[in-house]
Amino acid sequence: MKIRNALFATIAFLAALAVGWLGGWATRPHDTPIVPQDTGTTVKPKILYYRNPMGLPDTSPMPKKDAMGMSYIPVYAGDDAPAAPGTVAISPEKVQRLGVRTEQVRSRNPSPSITASATVEVDETRQYVIAPKFEGWVEHLYADQTGMSVRRGQALLSVYSPELRAAQEEFRVADAAAKALQANDPKSAATMRRLRDASKSRLRNWDISGAQLARLNDNAASGDSVIVSPADAVILEKPIAQGARFAPGETILKLADLSIVWVIADVPASSAHGVAVGQQATFQSPTLPGQVFKGRVTFVQPMIAMATRTLAVRIELPNTEGILRPGLFGDATIVEDNTASALMVPRSAVLDSGVRQLVFVQISEGRFEPRQVILGERAEGYVEIREGLGEGDRIVTSANFLIDAESNLQSALDGFGTHSDHGKEGAAPSPSEMASPAIKDSAPPKFDSLMPSMPAQPDHETHDAGALHDPEKHSDSKDKSQSGAH
Repeated sequence: MKIRNALFATIAFLAALAVGWLGGWATRPHDTPIVPQDTGTTVKPKILYYRNPMGLPDTSPMPKKDAMGMSYIPVYAGDDAPAAPGTVAISPEKVQRLGVRTEQVRSRNPSPSITASATVEVDETRQYVIAPKFEGWVEHLYADQTGMSVRRGQALLSVYSPELRAAQEEFRVADAAAKALQANDPKSAATMRRLRDASKSRLRNWDISGAQLARLNDNAASGDSVIVSPADAVILEKPIAQGARFAPGETILKLADLSIVWVIADVPASSAHGVAVGQQATFQSPTLPGQVFKGRVTFVQPMIAMATRTLAVRIELPNTEGILRPGLFGDATIVEDNTASALMVPRSAVLDSGVRQLVFVQISEGRFEPRQVILGERAEGYVEIREGLGEGDRIVTSANFLIDAESNLQSALDGFGTHSDHGKEGAAPSPSEMASPAIKDSAPPKFDSLMPSMPAQPDHETHDAGALHDPEKHSDSKDKSQSGAH
């Protein structure tokens, strides 16, 4: 009796417990997440604007998406300014280990310079051509080697010319007759002087100087004439040989004075605006290491070469020692005249990809922000910043390639996180995240409860189905039927 009462009490307790659990589970909402009620104690922050998710300088007063379908990020009142994409945070220990150095942006008074490839050429105003105005033959060629140096007044060659011989005889005879008739026949002496002067003028037109006239008198017996060098020069061309005949105006020697040479610099068209006559310039050549030659810009070509898109700039350099030989290749540096101050940063601080130029700005201790800049003139290892920085900004001047690699990785991760809306701080929670832990922990409904009820089958079909599923039961029932038959 006692065992029966205890059994009934246990069954009643379990039944009550099951009924309570089922009632609670049935009355609890399953599909509607529990949303915290606004008690009025907190004020939702005001959205100021929406910024570009990739950090571009683009904002919107209302929600929108960019060309890639990424939603703009809201910026709330009272929030700190959002960090630009690619901003890197590095610990002080890592900064020291990487060797990161920074420098403050300052205004400087630059002297922009333009460096261009250049070639030494002959000064065209110091070239000389020996082309006699009379016919003759080369009796003796003294300047018989191309590249030979000659001094002013040095004999280049001696020539024989019948025309020159006749003019010399006429001059000599008229001069002698004028001297002889001066005392006895002044009128005839005057006529001889006119004839002498006419012969002298003809010889002058043939480029025969007074000293050469005296030399012609000394060589009257042979009729030879000596042609001398007009300046200290070198023989550039020698198209004639000893004994050759030459016609009036034919070039027999070409000389050049190399005491002053030209350096022709091919300045890119993009830098041509800063070149002007009178600017200081220097020339250096790897053939002459350690030597710098100073000069001035004397001429700027008015046209740009179509083939090379460069502007030819002429620089005049003294060459007293003769070591600047025509054809020598090197680099010319032209210093522009500029007295205006500008923001200048070291060239090492600029990361130039060819498409854009970046500078890393230290916004706080251990935090570096990439900032795009617009460059200007370059001078003495510095480059002008026309846009993107302000005076007093502290920029990274070394190890910026390592920071750039970290920044690119951070930008990629930020862009991925923004696009997928995962891991973004301040993102709206999903409905499953907003549900209470009790709901998330509760077991989902059984699959059978979701299936529609099947109609009842006849007994024989049920029996057959059970036999199919349980061969042992089927064999037992068969044995019983056989025993009953017996």
